[in-house]
Amino acid sequence: MATLVKHVLQRKPALQIDQETGADTNGGELTRSIGLAQLSMFGIGATIGTGIFFVLSQAVPVAGPAVIISFVVAGVVAGLTAICYAELAGAVPASGSSYSYAYATLGELPAMAVGACLLLEYGVSAAAVSVGWSQYLNQLLGNLFGFQIPDALSQAPEQGGIINLPAVILVCLCGVLLIRGASESAKANAIMVSIKLAILLLFIVVGIAGWNSNHFADFAPFGFSGVMSAAGVIFFSYIGLDAVSTAGEEVKNPRRNLPLAILIALVSVTAIYIAVVAVAIGAQDSASFEGQEAGLSAILEQVTGSTWPGTLLAAGAVISICSVTLVVIYGQTRILFAMSRDGMIPSIFHKVNPRTLTPVPNTIIVCVVISILAGFIPINFLAEMTSIGTLVAFLVVSIGVIILRRSDPDLPRSFKVPGYPVTPILSILGCLWIIKDLRTVTIYVFLVWVTVAIIWYFAYGMKHSRLGAKNRAELGSESES
Repeated sequence: MATLVKHVLQRKPALQIDQETGADTNGGELTRSIGLAQLSMFGIGATIGTGIFFVLSQAVPVAGPAVIISFVVAGVVAGLTAICYAELAGAVPASGSSYSYAYATLGELPAMAVGACLLLEYGVSAAAVSVGWSQYLNQLLGNLFGFQIPDALSQAPEQGGIINLPAVILVCLCGVLLIRGASESAKANAIMVSIKLAILLLFIVVGIAGWNSNHFADFAPFGFSGVMSAAGVIFFSYIGLDAVSTAGEEVKNPRRNLPLAILIALVSVTAIYIAVVAVAIGAQDSASFEGQEAGLSAILEQVTGSTWPGTLLAAGAVISICSVTLVVIYGQTRILFAMSRDGMIPSIFHKVNPRTLTPVPNTIIVCVVISILAGFIPINFLAEMTSIGTLVAFLVVSIGVIILRRSDPDLPRSFKVPGYPVTPILSILGCLWIIKDLRTVTIYVFLVWVTVAIIWYFAYGMKHSRLGAKNRAELGSESES
């Protein structure tokens, strides 16, 4: 029993992770082609869009105008965690994100569980965003050409359709771009993010003309519990902060650029979120958000009495939400890449194409799975499942900062969490606070998913663990001598 416990809690030394990824030598199995500006755009691109462009229709009915506070609460918790991410990203700059951090601090079995959380976080998030993109595409087609894709081909079965075909097509297109190369994907993402920021600025400037302070009169109709429930629903919109750390092996000067990019993304995203939400509530009564598709576009049409601002915003959303899907799928493939290198999952996820230097089979498998989710699962359930996966990953990162400070105090750190240990403790409490307000069914499904991951570890991961094989070999050689 003691041997089993020792095995499942064996930790992968941070220095070994550094050597494998070539953090200090600009080496590694993947090419280092992403600079600070492109990396910051990764964080902004993966975050803005996920929450703002369509999640208001789920969050506002739960919290009312107080959804502004929900965004602030989620932003504060995400901000505390982002600071923790910045420290670990500078100390352990690997592609596995919080999976690699958990491996270095908590042990192999906890890392496997965190990897499962990340699969839930990234895979389900990409599906949710693709579904939202489909809504804006229909809005754009209706405005420009007077027709929309029929519900049978643009809605999940639960919502009266057969398959959400536009969402499936988007996932496939992102997969094609990712297969071409990380640098090409980063450049395309930077262009799409620029368009996205311009479109949201347009919404703020035009939407504020419809400001009506009466919309804030019944500020919190569902009380504090409504505010916290909405915070749980929208929390997945901060996934982009995690996505930055998945690029650890393809970033130039990762110890400097990873922490900086996380902090730049955090400040930019929080400011834009709060500005857009405030204008949206000011321009439209909170009761009108429920069931509203392509909400920001519809708000502009109401304010101006014309279709052109809404059409322009819908066009921008169609282009820019692609960046969210692109970066989230990218993050998913890189996490699987790291897990496969450690032997936790089959080696096919670790195979790199010699010409493009990208994990092609990995990318294809991920896109097929996400396409199925996007085509057949409704968006509200996808959003909540992503939230709990994100929260648990954030929780582990905050715990990891405390453990790594104690277990490896001399490890080089390009950034240190200010206010330690208060900051990571507040982050842990904030994550737990939001988790407790998620729906019971969400928590149950999550627990089942983690249980499946643990069973997988004992059936496959423990036998194929490269760290375990290395430790057994070292033990064997010691006993022989």
